[in-house]
Amino acid sequence: MTEVTTSELRPPAEVRYAAELDALARADQASGAPVPPGWQLSARAVRAFVVGDAGLGVTRKFYGDDPLVDRAIVSLLGRQGLMLVGEPGTAKSMLSELLAAAISGTSNLTIQGSAGTTEDHVRYSWNYALLIAEGPTQRALVPSPVYQAMARGAIARFEEITRCPAEIQDTLVSILSEKQIMIPEFGDEARLAARPGFNVIATANLRDRGVHEMSAALKRRFNFETVRPISDRAFEAELIGRALDAELGPQRPQLSPPVLDVLVTAFADLRTGRTDTGTPVKRPDAVMSTAEAVNVAVAASMAARYLGDGTVRAGDIARQIVGVAQKGEEEDARLVRHYVDNVVRQRARGSSPWREFFDAAEGLWG
Repeated sequence: MTEVTTSELRPPAEVRYAAELDALARADQASGAPVPPGWQLSARAVRAFVVGDAGLGVTRKFYGDDPLVDRAIVSLLGRQGLMLVGEPGTAKSMLSELLAAAISGTSNLTIQGSAGTTEDHVRYSWNYALLIAEGPTQRALVPSPVYQAMARGAIARFEEITRCPAEIQDTLVSILSEKQIMIPEFGDEARLAARPGFNVIATANLRDRGVHEMSAALKRRFNFETVRPISDRAFEAELIGRALDAELGPQRPQLSPPVLDVLVTAFADLRTGRTDTGTPVKRPDAVMSTAEAVNVAVAASMAARYLGDGTVRAGDIARQIVGVAQKGEEEDARLVRHYVDNVVRQRARGSSPWREFFDAAEGLWG
């Protein structure tokens, strides 16, 4: 099955994979698979949507720990919310989006956590012109994504929850415990009760968890699952190739296997702090995730297509990786240069792609 093409740069998952969701719904009907209350698909179909089902023509979308997907689905079947934590670029948000799309048919009931997130973003606010004209009526109430999810029996997503102040995070405590929102403006007994199917998926960046630490009360309302980086280099190379096909299409400049190997190996070395032969490497603080490797590959491909001769070379990869290092602290650039001067210099003696990588990186630093 092919993805739906629209004029949007990135349509939501339920639009991109509408045909697959329809196929899974039909398969549920044909098999009589039990569908949890409020869900659009059975639990098995939700799993198939995320990890793929060749028999139904459903593509794999999340490349990682399949048992983690199973545990995430089980969490969402219960009373507790699901908290996905991990390093940047490990596809936490993508997994959250896929689960919400499969379970509820929409992934757009989302709060983006930040220092500016307020209680109104979590509960509800008011259209003040209508509030003055009509008083506190349902028409004057502006529902939050969580409010809408409760009313519809759907999944609400809370991205980067630890970027919000603790008192804003804790607005979720009563919502997850009581499954209701009190609306005192409507009267003493006025409340919104969540319909079956309601739950919350939150994400938190392990590097930022200390920005606003979650309270113990809120932690107890979530099941925590850690989304880890991909450790298999061959698998990571395959994933980068697929991501390039999806991002740039079949006419993209091709990365030869040796050049792709340079990209994957350099990222793995700097991410893990050691080479495949066990040589220690000083790790930069910059994010060296698979998602960032895809960004490097896309940028190198675009440079080759529009500024080069259409062939992606290891030098293009080097220039983009140096740019990644320069996103962070000055110390990161120093550590990557140390990596180039020691590990890459040694590899450049016996490999043409590594020699191109070394020459380009050295030229950038002078």
